[in-house]
Amino acid sequence: MTHNRVRLIAITLFVLPVVAIAAYSPQTVTTLAADDDSAAVYKAKCAVCHSPKAEKAFDPAKPVADHVETVLKGKKGEKPPFMPGFEAKGMTKEQATALVEYMVQLRQPPK
Repeated sequence: MTHNRVRLIAITLFVLPVVAIAAYSPQTVTTLAADDDSAAVYKAKCAVCHSPKAEKAFDPAKPVADHVETVLKGKKGEKPPFMPGFEAKGMTKEQATALVEYMVQLRQPPK
């Protein structure tokens, strides 16, 4: 057996299975849609503009459905920064609803 043939067999036996496993294993996607933890999403994407306790530019008395629409579609205000739409970034309606409900909880007084 030649040296090149041994190298080809080694590549076939060791490298190809690793590539196959990597190609077919579930990918950990670090997008907003993959993150189901509302607190983590809020901290990473929302707290910068809305404050850690959702005190800025968020009215908890407004219907949840209105807030969900804003989270998904975005909203332009009088001046920047504008609220971006997260539906285009992969957020689902269910994730947006969970996020808005989390924001409402942040505004409730401690028990």
